[in-house]
Amino acid sequence: MIRVGNDWQKLFDIEQEKPYYLSLRSFLKHEYATEVVFPPMDEIFQAFRLTPLSETKVVLVGQDPYHEEGQAMGLSFSVREGTVEPPSLRNIKEELRNEGLLHEPWSSDLSRWAKQGVLLLNSTLTVRAHQAASHQGKGWETFTDNAIMALNEDSKPKVFLLWGSYARSKKVMITNPAHLILESAHPSPLSAYRGFFGNGHFKKANDFLVSNGMDPIIW
Repeated sequence: MIRVGNDWQKLFDIEQEKPYYLSLRSFLKHEYATEVVFPPMDEIFQAFRLTPLSETKVVLVGQDPYHEEGQAMGLSFSVREGTVEPPSLRNIKEELRNEGLLHEPWSSDLSRWAKQGVLLLNSTLTVRAHQAASHQGKGWETFTDNAIMALNEDSKPKVFLLWGSYARSKKVMITNPAHLILESAHPSPLSAYRGFFGNGHFKKANDFLVSNGMDPIIW
């Protein structure tokens, strides 16, 4: 059984008993035994471990882990320090610079955001090496959708950052008027100039947090 060591455990205890999750677990056991799969097994739930539900202030929804060697670390958009930054992360850094919120020295490891209350949540939590989206449709989406619904039901105001059409499809689950939804194009090179650059989301998120009596994120 998975132990995350914080208040996400209640969700984990419920989901791990459901048929879809038992099927997913069987699939993953076979995949990790026979294929190269990212992230490492002990980092699959890193986003939940670093950011308890009750401490979540911002939810950044990604789609799939990075699928090249040494990149995925269980946090959406984040890669290990010293790893070549993927283009989407470079564009995130550029938008922070444009908003005057880029803090030096910059690190590609976004664990520091997670520890401040930014849940870096991919919709699918694992992937085969070099095969994007290879673990989609296996059950992860049910698990992470239920996590989003749990966040929605929590009364503490949160900011949901939905970048790109896939992340924006999760908007229907965010119905609590206490929360702020910020939508834009995805930061990938294909779409960053179609609305991601200049969206002002980092400043808007911090303004919302401050207006609700919370500390801003040091991006």
